[in-house]
Amino acid sequence: MAVSGTDAPIGVFDSGIGGLTVVRSLMARLPHERIVYVGDTARVPYGPKSPDTVRRYADEIGRWLVDEGVKSVVVACNTATAYALGRLQDTLPVPVVGVVEPGARAAVRAAHGTPVGVIGTVGTIASGAYERAIHAIDPDVVVLARACPLLVPLVEEGWLDRPVTRMVAQEYLAPLLADGIGALVLGCTHYPLLTPLLAELAGPSVRLIDSADETALVTADTLDRLGLRAAERATPPRHRFVASDAPDRFLALGQQFLAGAIDHVEHVTFG
Repeated sequence: MAVSGTDAPIGVFDSGIGGLTVVRSLMARLPHERIVYVGDTARVPYGPKSPDTVRRYADEIGRWLVDEGVKSVVVACNTATAYALGRLQDTLPVPVVGVVEPGARAAVRAAHGTPVGVIGTVGTIASGAYERAIHAIDPDVVVLARACPLLVPLVEEGWLDRPVTRMVAQEYLAPLLADGIGALVLGCTHYPLLTPLLAELAGPSVRLIDSADETALVTADTLDRLGLRAAERATPPRHRFVASDAPDRFLALGQQFLAGAIDHVEHVTFG
């Protein structure tokens, strides 16, 4: 596998702003790494789209990131991971990490014999990716999956704790909670932005699983294994943020949880 030098950035992409939750974890675990983040805001959400369409989007953004000189790619979108991870790993000349398997490992650790709930987009849930990943680790774990198609648009709108968001989330969670889940996988990188609300609705007996921290750990291990981790820097690294539409809106939402780490968003058109 051809890889770039240690000072090259890590490429990260998602359908919109949700993947910034993964970026936040990468910054915490790998503070000396530069990051190039692409939010495909012109085509969000990926969840309702066909597998072939999602694979085409993922191929296009993956190749763009490689052309920009990244040394690895993190697919911070659960739907793109479910449909396109294997293809990207086979075709891109850099290591590619997805978010499903790390989240599945964390869920199995947290389950303690109780059912695991998984919420995600229509595409992620239809793919069965989390069920396969969890059962590959522990075939005895009961997995209960539910598509939640309205949550991504609400997050993209910045409605993180509006009455309508609370009502929609409560409706989605009710059958999973009734079945006694002990862990809930936030199977979309947008959903961690709703963690306070979801934790309140789920209650203290349900452990919320955010794959972002696990994905950052896998990325760090991958860079170490290939000798690609960046050296320590005297000053903080500069990151790039790219949106395929509405960069000013992306900036306003991104600053809510990345603060000073994001002060400019580039506009790049894909497709």
